[in-house]
Amino acid sequence: MAATIVHSQSGLQSAALVANSGGQLQQQPYQQHPYQQHLQQPPQTGKPFDVAFSKPVISDFVRVRTVGTGTFARVCLVKPSHSRESDSRKLYALKIQRKATVIRLGQIHHVRNERRILAQVRGHPFITNFVVSFSDKDSLYMLLDYVPGGEIFSYLRKFHHFSESVARFYSAEVVLIMEYLHEHQGGIAYRDIKPENLLLDAEGHIKLVDFGFAKWLGTGESGNPNKTYTLCGTPQYIAPEVICGGGYTTAVDWWALGILIYEFLTGYPPFQYGDVYGIYEQILEGTITFPQEPALCTVDSSCRLGNISGGAAKVKAHPFFAGVDWDAVYQKRHCGLIIPPIMYPGDTQCFEAYPEEDPDIEEYTEEMAAEYAQHFEGF
Repeated sequence: MAATIVHSQSGLQSAALVANSGGQLQQQPYQQHPYQQHLQQPPQTGKPFDVAFSKPVISDFVRVRTVGTGTFARVCLVKPSHSRESDSRKLYALKIQRKATVIRLGQIHHVRNERRILAQVRGHPFITNFVVSFSDKDSLYMLLDYVPGGEIFSYLRKFHHFSESVARFYSAEVVLIMEYLHEHQGGIAYRDIKPENLLLDAEGHIKLVDFGFAKWLGTGESGNPNKTYTLCGTPQYIAPEVICGGGYTTAVDWWALGILIYEFLTGYPPFQYGDVYGIYEQILEGTITFPQEPALCTVDSSCRLGNISGGAAKVKAHPFFAGVDWDAVYQKRHCGLIIPPIMYPGDTQCFEAYPEEDPDIEEYTEEMAAEYAQHFEGF
């Protein structure tokens, strides 16, 4: 069964939101909506896995199949064993990270950050819901709600590009994520916006996953966002200031959103040719023309839409989003414009097939435990 997608007939009207394209969209004037009231309330935390237990163990779950792999992590679809939860129809995504590999790749800080931030932002409608974390001798585990629709990246490749209405629908959901992380969670920089990290739920709405590069920045005494200096992210989506090494703020996420919208509309990111350093050169040289007016992909971050005075509200007021009812977006009052072909609970057809075993499992030795055990305490 194929996914269904709802396109408008407006064509690829690339708005000045991203780069200069010779005009803006002609739409109804922007109207303010009561979305702000939701931001003033703490998010509703997800239902705990089992209030009778503080921490599960790996034997509490039955592994169904792998739905994703990375450099040092594997994500599996799991269901509770009968010893823990009578309703075995409930499904979760279990992120498994080998301690030895985390140590070798220097990812201890990122792993701890991801767990802390996911727990902090639990309950947002467009962020994957964190349930609980636990560990054993060799591995770290994070239990998350299962998002069955697969990566929006796969739909972009299937349909080649999205219509303006589809691009607007999904970028609006990302805007609300960025507004929440930057302005209502103390300045969290996500640092890895890309189609592969946006999953679709069964109703066709976005869930942002993989907070491995996310970092809480906070603000300094002047009230301006603190800077961080780590070179991280996916090359095609990295902002110029990250490459330059002079420090950067949450403004990098707005740049990445601009690249994402460009890719939604055209089917490919603007900077993509050559090796990593070639891509960096293209970004720094500005091989696509940006407008003088504030836009997401303005090279000067101090003039970048989303980072200028007004923050996310200025992004939401841009003509590209004219007529968007932001309260309705937050409440998910409308079905998504891409409906994944989910046939039953636990359907995994929207994910690629992966080997079920790691070819080389690094041993977490007693020597490692003696040196690093304190870093994994409380996970």
